[in-house]
Amino acid sequence: MISGQKIAVVIPAYRVAGQIGRVIRGMPAEVDRIFVVDDASPDNVLEIVKTVQDPRLTLLRHSANRGVGAATITGIRAAIDDNADIVVKCDGDAQMDPRNIPSLVSPLIENMADHAKGTRFRHFEALSSMPKWRFMGNVVLTFLTKLASGYWNVMDPVNGFLATSTKMLKRLPLSKLCPRYCFETDLLIRLNTLEARVAEVAFPARYGNELSSLRVTEALLRFPPCLLIGFFRRVFWRYLFYDVSPVAIFGLAGTFLVLFGTGFGCYYWIKNASASIPTATGTVMIAALSIILGFQLLIQSIVLDIQNTPKAGSRRWSENPEGNSF
Repeated sequence: MISGQKIAVVIPAYRVAGQIGRVIRGMPAEVDRIFVVDDASPDNVLEIVKTVQDPRLTLLRHSANRGVGAATITGIRAAIDDNADIVVKCDGDAQMDPRNIPSLVSPLIENMADHAKGTRFRHFEALSSMPKWRFMGNVVLTFLTKLASGYWNVMDPVNGFLATSTKMLKRLPLSKLCPRYCFETDLLIRLNTLEARVAEVAFPARYGNELSSLRVTEALLRFPPCLLIGFFRRVFWRYLFYDVSPVAIFGLAGTFLVLFGTGFGCYYWIKNASASIPTATGTVMIAALSIILGFQLLIQSIVLDIQNTPKAGSRRWSENPEGNSF
């Protein structure tokens, strides 16, 4: 325990037979329970885990592969049933050092945050070891995740090394969280809906010969729809359902004006061009002003969303009741 808080670690395991043993053996003494979830891994993960002699270790298994998110949720449920106070997710590929768990959970122990994430982007020397294609993909995905989740101050939102208080986890609709690679992103989006305070703790990542189960083409197909759906869900629940906010009003008005101006302008441009007649100045102005005003409203909506980011160390917001349907 740390300051009387029971710490449980969840390790989703899939194709990590070469690293899982090192991860489990590296767990610090402050960790009370370790839940390894074998997500029907085709390698010998199961045999490797069984060779580790640690009384804190519990092995859970999926009969079929369900995804990293589903494996994590299985471990989270087991940790909650075991009365853990804080649940840590640590991937089994050894990219993050489990010895850093006490530092990761410290913002939660000090009641400065409800959720803590590791970040790799503050250690520039360690970043140089990241494969270039992975670095560029992370930069793009990071910006899109900031926009979708509303946590603009989080530098590494897709990092899988994270810790969450059990109180906050009980308020989340765990069964609705994305079961596969969008899990961390979906979790952040839903935490923002609850106005959970998120802190980042800087740790260098370690890149070796581990194999990623996520292909670039698969990421391009999976992440954009997840981010888009999550963005609209977050805006609806936080800025319309729970409290009508200028963020939603400006966003809706700006979107309407941009779409109207674009459609109006294109319609008359095509119509007049096909008839070989010039478009009237008034028509051009209506389209241009609608687009300009719409973009200004959208930018203002983003600015307000940035200002509304729940920050670590801030006063707790009023809690919504358990059993939210978002």
